[in-house]
Amino acid sequence: MAKNMQPIAKRCKALGISPAVMGYSKKTTTRNSNGNNFRKKQSEYATQLKEKQKLKFIYGVLEKQFLNYFIEAERRPGMTGENLLQMLECRLDNVVFRLGFASTRRDARQLVTHAHFTVNGKKVNIPSYLVKAGDVVEVRASSRSSAKFAKLTGPEAPVVTLPSWLSREANTLKGVVERLPERSDIDYEVSEHLIVELYSK
Repeated sequence: MAKNMQPIAKRCKALGISPAVMGYSKKTTTRNSNGNNFRKKQSEYATQLKEKQKLKFIYGVLEKQFLNYFIEAERRPGMTGENLLQMLECRLDNVVFRLGFASTRRDARQLVTHAHFTVNGKKVNIPSYLVKAGDVVEVRASSRSSAKFAKLTGPEAPVVTLPSWLSREANTLKGVVERLPERSDIDYEVSEHLIVELYSK
């Protein structure tokens, strides 16, 4: 399985996103802090490409898989850009991250691959698995006693701010997809229409 091993802070700065979006709230970089002041104005193509790279980086998706998402987003009714964002948000690794079962999407992807989760009671080890409204995502019974998950429950468990389309039962390792995410649920800046324009050329 291919991995994106780019430095988080440096890449976030280049793409204009906060490291907090990636789950790295303490990561910063001061390298070449004034470099952007001397860059020429970006071309239309460069601006569109940057938006695509942003989404690929946030969700850890490689080019071929991203293109497949876009093709499927075009087939679905509604706006292509919003469909694309919805599909990326519905990836199981992203849902695991959003539910607070992992500190980053990279961590969530690894945990899913190692088969620590079930969807509606069935083991799923595919990070790109797309959840649906009503799905129940839960840490497997055999994994709950591990230090990784044991610290997520109890009085000292970290506080997690859930998006409105997900819910998690208090003091448990079980979450529910209440509905599919909408455009208003996206918590970072992205101009998805530029990605649609890029692929429409």
